[in-house]
Amino acid sequence: MPATVHKSSPEASLRVTEIFLSLQGESSRVGLPTVFVRLTGCPLRCHYCDTAYAFHGGTRLPFNTILERITEYHARYVTVTGGEPLAQPGCPALLQQLCDLGYRVSLETSGALDIRSVDKRVMKVMDLKTPGSGEAGKNDYLNIQYLAANDEVKFVIRDRNDYDWAKEIMQRFSFPCEILFSPSSGEINPAQMAEWILEDRLPVRFQIQLHKVIWGEIPGR
Repeated sequence: MPATVHKSSPEASLRVTEIFLSLQGESSRVGLPTVFVRLTGCPLRCHYCDTAYAFHGGTRLPFNTILERITEYHARYVTVTGGEPLAQPGCPALLQQLCDLGYRVSLETSGALDIRSVDKRVMKVMDLKTPGSGEAGKNDYLNIQYLAANDEVKFVIRDRNDYDWAKEIMQRFSFPCEILFSPSSGEINPAQMAEWILEDRLPVRFQIQLHKVIWGEIPGR
């Protein structure tokens, strides 16, 4: 279990919306107790966004304070999320420190910003934006070449058009990692989407956001 907090330079800091302990609701690590560090700010405005409260505000915290608060939860897993965490240039340095401390670290990123600077030990969960998000034009497909086998790519599906588009993207690009299909909460029948996947024999992981099944639409969970 990580215990020792490395000392960071005094100027190293990030704007943080919240730090909290919850169960991981998505990805292959679903169900694991995880500390979430939600950074403030995002250049995207997806139609289905459920964390718009993280677009603005937040509190600028030194790395040392962030690491100390994470340590208090005595968890093995840490997810850095947003907003869009990579919108803050200091995010990769925090990710590296978390890996150095022995945490199992994941990053939730939109795929619109360059991921090359992210430590290879971090599991990147890259959310390629579907047409239904309204932000598909901001996908940076060059990021795909920087994904590794331990990373994951997520498609949030709002309707059949999104589903077919995601299938086409899977055919166009060679992904080295697991693909996640997630029904947009309250906008599509999960059972219907599951049937599409089975009919097409699509090699993807179907996922429903566990935290919303447990707690509903509660910000910060």
